Amino acid sequence: MTDAQKTAADTTLRATGDSPPDPRPAPVPLLEPREGIPPVTATDEALAEIVAAFAAGTGPVAVDAERASGYRYGQRAYLVQLRREGAGSALVDPVGCPDLSALGEAIGDAEWVLHAATQDLPCLRDIGMVPTRLFDTELAGRLAGFARVGLGAMVENVLGFALEKGHSAVDWSTRPLPEPWLRYAALDVELLVDLRDALEEELTQQGKLEWARQEFAAIAAAPPPPPRKDPWRRTSGMHKVRRRRQMAVVRELWTARDQVAQRRDVSPGKVLGDAAIVEAALSLPPNSHALAGLPGFGHRMGRRQLEQWQAAVDRARALPESELPQPGQPLNGPPPPRAWADKDPAAAARLSAARAAVTALAENLNLPQENLITPDTVRRLCWEPPAEPTRESVAEVLVGHGARPWQIEQVAPLLTEALVTDAD
Repeated sequence: MTDAQKTAADTTLRATGDSPPDPRPAPVPLLEPREGIPPVTATDEALAEIVAAFAAGTGPVAVDAERASGYRYGQRAYLVQLRREGAGSALVDPVGCPDLSALGEAIGDAEWVLHAATQDLPCLRDIGMVPTRLFDTELAGRLAGFARVGLGAMVENVLGFALEKGHSAVDWSTRPLPEPWLRYAALDVELLVDLRDALEEELTQQGKLEWARQEFAAIAAAPPPPPRKDPWRRTSGMHKVRRRRQMAVVRELWTARDQVAQRRDVSPGKVLGDAAIVEAALSLPPNSHALAGLPGFGHRMGRRQLEQWQAAVDRARALPESELPQPGQPLNGPPPPRAWADKDPAAAARLSAARAAVTALAENLNLPQENLITPDTVRRLCWEPPAEPTRESVAEVLVGHGARPWQIEQVAPLLTEALVTDAD
């Protein structure tokens, strides 16, 4: 078809009221704040007004928090966003208002709607905000079988709106916060309750709403996690460090870095990178001049800093053998599955059968395997099964590992069969 013919064809289509087919998908409308960007609440007087407004509101409360991961030490909240019917949206600055317990109490009896609740609950708890009931839209999306469960993807796929992107990893400790960041933050709670309602309907249709409620209740009731033991062992690249003296260097440098980062309130990675710590551990430099020649230490690092890190290396070099760290943490549970075939072939067979059964059931239920039952729970059950594997005894073990009733109902029969099959 010539260009003239194409033009004539398009003209005919327009004249008859039709349109030529467009192979491109229709653009998704960008979400706009319904009442504009709310002012940031940073004084006790302004906070009292927000508390009163949200106490008088109705229905669930959308809650979100922004941290400064990668910029500041720890995981404290630097902005809290809320929205409730009858109260509108609010942006609260926990730096200006470090105690939000009155706000938490004002909305405490309501259902809190969060996305990826376990990420925000620790920093919210630190400022006095603890929900008694919650709805996690990310977890709901997983249980409903959505392939992409990020907030932006969920809002677009379920509600048909696009969220602004580009500010999720910024330094939220910045003051004053730029208007584009505040707009981004306000939009995060704009449709969260709408998303919650749509997901509740979807879970109801799939017969999974009670499952979700049990999961949400478990999150709300979970105590704060205990401090990690030997957190220095999580240094990136630690697998390269084999000798105990080298491990001691990692421990000393990690501890020194953590103290500096905490004092300066900056992310530990900005003080000294994990790669530099591992390089120093592998090289065991005898002095600061040698240390300066290692990657991560020489570039723009002052003499005082080099001496500080070398002192940590020297402390590790001077430790007696009895004070050197052991090669690995004591195992709390079964060994890595790759070692099962040699250590206990029967247990390896049980695990293989159990994994296959869980995988098949998860696919049939259209949800991730780890949400059906945690891999760690399956490993522990298969490594140390009940003396007499029955549905009742297997269910008892699963309860002991924190499995919810809906999970036990789904997996106990097939896990029992996996254990019994091996016993035969």
